[in-house]
Amino acid sequence: MVAIKSPRPEWLKVRLPGGENYNRLKSVMRGLDLHTVCEEARCPNVAECWGQGTATFMILGDVCTRACGFCAVATGLPTKLDLAEPDRVARAVKAMRLQHVVITSVNRDELRDGGAFLFARTIEAVRHENPSATIEVLIPDFKGSLPALQKVLAARPEILNHNVETVPRLYKRVRPGANFRQSVELLNRGKALAPEIISKTGIMVGLGESHQEMVDVLRELVAARVEILTIGQYLQPTKKHLPVERFYHPDEFRELKQIGLAAGFRHVEAGPLVRSSYHAANQVPDGCLTPGLTRG
Repeated sequence: MVAIKSPRPEWLKVRLPGGENYNRLKSVMRGLDLHTVCEEARCPNVAECWGQGTATFMILGDVCTRACGFCAVATGLPTKLDLAEPDRVARAVKAMRLQHVVITSVNRDELRDGGAFLFARTIEAVRHENPSATIEVLIPDFKGSLPALQKVLAARPEILNHNVETVPRLYKRVRPGANFRQSVELLNRGKALAPEIISKTGIMVGLGESHQEMVDVLRELVAARVEILTIGQYLQPTKKHLPVERFYHPDEFRELKQIGLAAGFRHVEAGPLVRSSYHAANQVPDGCLTPGLTRG
């Protein structure tokens, strides 16, 4: 399939970052020496989300040990672990008065548990400083480690998110170092070990997947008891990354949403600019996201 060389469609145009809230949030992040996936991954929604006072914290540094073909996060040798990072995230959440917190990370494959212990510490620190906030974690695959997954679950986040990103056929090109079955099994295990924690995943389109492959993946994710799904358009972050094979029309996203709901997802957020953490608090069915519900 030939890569698209035409300009982005009208529905993919976004506004430039700026405004009082954007500048305030940026000041908080820089003042506490924190990273956000919004910046590191060049998210197209950074202007909207930061303007509304929301952001996704990225822990375990800003250098990833993998080199996925779609991701703008820097890749290279791992950085030294910052054990004070969880407390600074907690302070930032308090300063921003967030009611729903999303925490993600780079891959740290050199660590025995992939950094799961720091996820747990961050959840605990945020909860201690912000008891009314709900917490969503977007975790890496931890190379399939069950003990690593158990560490995160033991800290009782309200939502466990892990993105499968694309269809199995494209994994070697899109997610080298990862495995589709391993990712699905992680989600399935998470629900089996902690059924009260909401399960979530995300997938991109426009990388060369077929319609039937998408349908098959959605059905497999429902079978793994995933409850929330996000579907968004892949956008090439730099010329070094994978090209866009096709831009999906908003009508196609609406169709995928209906297919997902019919398959059994409780909620599907689908659209050209949808990302895993976009409007995250609004993706949860009414009454299902209550602080303390998962804390046992």
